[in-house]
Amino acid sequence: MKVAVWDTYVTRRDGSTMHFDILVPDHIVDETTVYEMGKMYLAFKGQEGQPLSARQCRYCHQEAATAEMEALIRTQGFYIIEMEGCD
Repeated sequence: MKVAVWDTYVTRRDGSTMHFDILVPDHIVDETTVYEMGKMYLAFKGQEGQPLSARQCRYCHQEAATAEMEALIRTQGFYIIEMEGCD
């Protein structure tokens, strides 16, 4: 499965930065849909309500998904790669 990678930076409530990638099936091109997935992740991390838009989240590239990524994308619609500040 090919996935689209959306490079995302969000300012946490404490002022630090979260950097993560949102991976979605490559046929999903609607930014609003990707932002909603990012907002679900932020809520899971206790950061609901933080801004998420084109300024914070941009399409980066496409790549082949691993088996783990593909399994989660099939069940929840997206996969998150935590880069920094996501704990």
